[in-house]
Amino acid sequence: MVDGASRPVMVGVDGSTSATHAVRWAAHEAARRQVPLLIVHVCALVPVAVPHAAALGAYKDALVEQGRQWLAEAAAAARESAPDVAVDTELDTGSAPENLIGRSTRTELVVLGSRGLGGFTGLVVGSIAVAVATHGHCPVVVVRGADPEAAPRQNGPVVVGVDGSPTSQAAISFAFHAASARSVPVVAVHAWSDLPIATAWEATAGWQSDQHEESKVLSEWLAECQARYPDVPVECVVARDRPAHALLDHAKSAQLVVVGSRGRGGFRGLLLGSTSQALIHHAACPVAVVPPRP
Repeated sequence: MVDGASRPVMVGVDGSTSATHAVRWAAHEAARRQVPLLIVHVCALVPVAVPHAAALGAYKDALVEQGRQWLAEAAAAARESAPDVAVDTELDTGSAPENLIGRSTRTELVVLGSRGLGGFTGLVVGSIAVAVATHGHCPVVVVRGADPEAAPRQNGPVVVGVDGSPTSQAAISFAFHAASARSVPVVAVHAWSDLPIATAWEATAGWQSDQHEESKVLSEWLAECQARYPDVPVECVVARDRPAHALLDHAKSAQLVVVGSRGRGGFRGLLLGSTSQALIHHAACPVAVVPPRP
C-alpha cells in the first residue's frame, strides 16, 4: 500500500497502449507533486451461477493473472519514467467505474487513458472516463492526443476554460498549479456563447455585449490565482464562440486543457457538462476535469 501520509496520484490500467501513455503521464505528475503513484487494475469478472461457475474457474484465474501482468508492466513503465516516485499496484474485481470513483475519495488525482483494448473511444475506457469524471471526488485527467497511438505532447501552455462558475474557479486553481509546476503559461479562454455565431447574432439583436467588459470580468476571475502564482505568464482569450469549439481549438497547441465538471450553463442532474464531454472525446491533448471545491 502507498504511504497514507500522502494522497497518491492514481492511474487505471487495462493493458492498452492508451493506458501505458496514462501511466507515464501519471508518473511524471506524481513526481511534480512529490506524492506516490498508485496503479490500479479492476477485473470485471462475470458472475456465473452453479454449476457453470466451477467450469469457468480457470478463465477467472487467467483474467486475474493477466491483470497482474499488466500491473507489472505498468509499474515498470512508471519507474522508468519517474525513478524517484514510490510506485504501488493493486488488483481488484468488480465494476471499474465504481471502484475508481470510490478510491477517488482517497487520491489527489485520477488518471485514465482515452481508449482501451476494445478500441472504441467513448464505449470502452471512454465510458469509464466519463463516469469517473462525472462522479469522482477529485480531479480526473484523461490522457489523450491527436494520435491515439502516440504519447501526448509535453510542451505548450496549460489552457483553462473560464466562465465564472464554482467549477470554473476550481479549474483555474488547478490550471495555475499545473502551469507553475511545468514552468509554462496559462491560456485562459472565456467563450460566452453556446449557440452557433450566426444564430447568436440573429437571436440576440440588441444584445450589446462589450468585449472590453468581458475581458475585465475575466481578469477579475483570474486575479486571485495570478496573485498566488506571480511566476506564471497569463494570456487572456475572450471569444464570442461556443466554449467547446474555442477550447478544442486552443488544445491543439497545449499540453493540458482544464475544465470544470459542469459550467455555468449546466443543468442540475446532468451527468457531465457538454463542454467537458466534448474535450474528453476530441481534444488533441490531455484533459483535466475538475469538480467544485468541497
